[in-house]
Amino acid sequence: MPRSSPRVYARNRHKKVLKFTKGQFGTRSKLFRRANEAMLKSLFYAFRDRRNRKRDFRRLWITRINAAARLNGLSYSRLVHGLKQANVQVDRKLLADIAARDAATFTRLADLAKTQLA
Repeated sequence: MPRSSPRVYARNRHKKVLKFTKGQFGTRSKLFRRANEAMLKSLFYAFRDRRNRKRDFRRLWITRINAAARLNGLSYSRLVHGLKQANVQVDRKLLADIAARDAATFTRLADLAKTQLA
C-alpha cells in the first residue's frame, strides 16, 4: 500500500495556526514553524497573565486604599485591622472604589476603624 501524505489535515492545522498569529510581526505570521512557536508562546503568556492580573489588581487596590487611609491619619494595615474589629466586611476592590469615588464615605469608614482601634 502506498504511503499517504497528511495533505488536508496538515493544511488545515497550518491554516489554523497562521490565522491565530495573523497580527504578529514578520515571519511570525507568515511561516508555519515560526508562527507555531509564536502561538505557543502567546498561549503560555495568556495562561500566566490571567493569574498575574489578579495579583496586579490586588496590589493596585491596596495602594489606593493606603493613600486614602493616610489622608485620614491611618495606615493601610491599621485601617484594615480596625474594620475587621468593627465587623465591616468590605473587600479591597470595593474599598478602593469607595476611596477613589466617595471620599466622605471612606472618611466615615476610617473614623469607624479609628474608634475600634482606640
